[in-house]
Amino acid sequence: MSALEQTAAELAVLLDGQVVGHADVRVRRLAKIESAGPGAVSFLSNPEYERFIYSTDASVVIVSTEFQPSQALPKDLTLLKVEDPYRAFARLLEAYDAVLKRQEGVHPTAVVDPEATLGEGCFVGPGVVVERGAVIGDRVELHAHVHVGRDVRIGHDSVLSSGVRVLDRCVIGQRCTLQSGAIVGSDGFGFAPKEDGTYAKVPQTGNVVIEDNCDIGALTTIDRATLGSTILRQGCKLDNLIQVAHNVVIGEATVIAAQTGIAGSTNIGARCMIGGQVGIGGHLTVAAGSKIAAKSGVSASLIQEGMTYQGNPAVPVKQFQKFQIALRRLARIPLTERLEAIEQALEARESNLQKRVDHSEG
Repeated sequence: MSALEQTAAELAVLLDGQVVGHADVRVRRLAKIESAGPGAVSFLSNPEYERFIYSTDASVVIVSTEFQPSQALPKDLTLLKVEDPYRAFARLLEAYDAVLKRQEGVHPTAVVDPEATLGEGCFVGPGVVVERGAVIGDRVELHAHVHVGRDVRIGHDSVLSSGVRVLDRCVIGQRCTLQSGAIVGSDGFGFAPKEDGTYAKVPQTGNVVIEDNCDIGALTTIDRATLGSTILRQGCKLDNLIQVAHNVVIGEATVIAAQTGIAGSTNIGARCMIGGQVGIGGHLTVAAGSKIAAKSGVSASLIQEGMTYQGNPAVPVKQFQKFQIALRRLARIPLTERLEAIEQALEARESNLQKRVDHSEG
């Protein structure tokens, strides 16, 4: 049996589920329930797709433990009941994807310094460079043209896609994924003004530390610290095209969408959710559990945990919504009517003043 082929019983162990039907049926591919054929495993989580389960050709369908068929199921169909079918299928996708992508060995065009250390079962693709003192953990994948700098540490089971750069002394944890073109450890943006109006570069002597189970999107850049470390705590998820400046700290399990920029020395708490194209200023604090809507600008620290913010400058979302409603109401009133109302008010005021003057003179 190939690595991709498993029985329903083996899937039940992997997904902590219960088999209803043929425990020994074998599946070797994943498919959508409406188009699955024999030998495929699919899932049902959206009630709108239930109709397909009564005619599917799939061998195994993952369903909720509460699922009760309203009509006869195909006679050869096996159900695998789990608590959360969607999450279970995602876990299965991850497992199959790992098998499909799994490679080992060092390509003949790769350059690995004799003083670097490669763990067991690593894959080092074409054009990869691993410099002196680097330590690469077991089962790490370095795809085409990855560059690993001096004294870098990469933990077990991490995957660096093509064109990734991890520069000198940076640390990548276990089970991390860096998508194509990500750069870890480029110099922070540090320049000191000189008397003649030019700028002197400030050496960036620190590094970047990315803890376990982090995902870094394509073309995202994470700058090394001036001193100390730029840090991503475990479980962080960064989208494509994000800029993380020097000495930033991003808390555990924080997720950040594309095109966000974070200026230097800002500290972002754990479990934050930051939308796309958000700009966050330097030397600020973003409290744990904060949610920042897309295109917002953070120019002052957000110190209250668990709040949702929006706008530029970012304010609590209810305050932002009230402001937007007021603007829309103002826009509905025609300009001529507003001018007329102002003129009438001024005329009434002048008339009242004149009456007071006449009364005092009388």
